[in-house]
Amino acid sequence: MDPTTSRQVGRNEACPCGSGRKYKHCCLDKDEKKTREARAKAAEKEAKAAAKAAAEAEPKGGKDGEKGAGTATETASSRQPKKPPTYQPWKKASATNTQSFQRMSTPRKVGGS
Repeated sequence: MDPTTSRQVGRNEACPCGSGRKYKHCCLDKDEKKTREARAKAAEKEAKAAAKAAAEAEPKGGKDGEKGAGTATETASSRQPKKPPTYQPWKKASATNTQSFQRMSTPRKVGGS
């Protein structure tokens, strides 16, 4: 697919390269591979930028270059507290029958007319 065209090619349309085949059988794999590589590069670049920003924002500790003393407690306190369990009377731990009604098997009628 030519990057200068602004129209999106459908999978079942003729390939724009002029081969006469459907796009999905001709150039779709090549174009998807290019897109995947571009996304991977962008994600890698973003991850590097985030790591660099985190390294710059990290507080420096005493003269030995240790981290600050409160970093572990700050991350633990920033988490949301656990929700208390809700009261669900229909869920009992000792319940053996999980169905709403017990199934009773009736004997099969044998013979007779």
